[in-house]
Amino acid sequence: MTTQSTARAAATRKVNWSDYASQFGALGVLIVICVVFAIIEPAFVSPINLFNVLRQVSIYGLLALGMTFVILTGGIDLSIGSLLALAGLVAAATYKGGTGLLSAGTAGQAQGFGLWAAIGAAIAVGVIGGLLQGLGVSRLKVPPFIVTLGGLTAFRGAALLFSGGQPISTFTDEYKFWGQGMIGPVPVPVIIFLSFAVVAFIVLRYTRFGRRVYAVGGNPEAARLSGLNVKNITLSVYVITGFFAGLSGFLLSSRLNSAEQVAGVGYELTVIAGVVIGGTSLFGGEGGIFGTVVGILLIGVLSNGLTLMNVSPYYQQILVGLIIVFAVYLDQLIKRRR
Repeated sequence: MTTQSTARAAATRKVNWSDYASQFGALGVLIVICVVFAIIEPAFVSPINLFNVLRQVSIYGLLALGMTFVILTGGIDLSIGSLLALAGLVAAATYKGGTGLLSAGTAGQAQGFGLWAAIGAAIAVGVIGGLLQGLGVSRLKVPPFIVTLGGLTAFRGAALLFSGGQPISTFTDEYKFWGQGMIGPVPVPVIIFLSFAVVAFIVLRYTRFGRRVYAVGGNPEAARLSGLNVKNITLSVYVITGFFAGLSGFLLSSRLNSAEQVAGVGYELTVIAGVVIGGTSLFGGEGGIFGTVVGILLIGVLSNGLTLMNVSPYYQQILVGLIIVFAVYLDQLIKRRR
């Protein structure tokens, strides 16, 4: 074998190791953390606790699925928490029959429009919110950070205006089932999250649209020159994240038996952290749904395990912040080595 061939083989091995670290590093860390918590606190591995962790991360997980599409194109969405709150309030008001029953203490929707109308209203609010922001990014050429930062404030204000600052609470079992119910031993929100995760994985991995999302994130100008409609693809990913924000708003109100204007505060940071920890590059073009699911689970497991160990939530926030910085540093390190 010649010297040049040896050098090429060595370079190939390095790239392969970099790819491996990028794709499965978070999974390895998750496994190690689970083993450590299981040894320190045996209650961590009880079925009840594990399903509780999955239930807790399901809302974050749904939001993270949409955020993955956005970040893969090189964008960001800071408004998902506020849009979630607005969608949840609209869903609750639709179910209970309008603003006249916002503070009603009795369960039911005697004057409402039914469960499916409530779900549809929540998703419609999310999709419209995502569409407006997508238009701002793709047509008006305003940076995603600025558009969605404005959305964060505007949607929260709309939620306050819509509800008059009051929560909408006390629903029937039919409504609460979607957030609190179980199918066998598995919580319903977990089933919904994992089902959409599978769909999102297939879309990104095996469809033409998924390949176009990666192309736009990798090099928007090259994607445009190759004939892709970059504007429409960019618009579509914000609609997708809006869809998940709307669905999550309904599920959260169902789980808490209350829709509140302060719901979702700070969710965007946790969601972005999960996506980045899972290996999706903030600069676009790299990552995927599998890593996002692992990243969200990692944050949920850390929070749950540290809580069982009576660690202050303040320290938990510090730890998550450090993990985010390390994940971005690792992403850049892998890129430089490639």
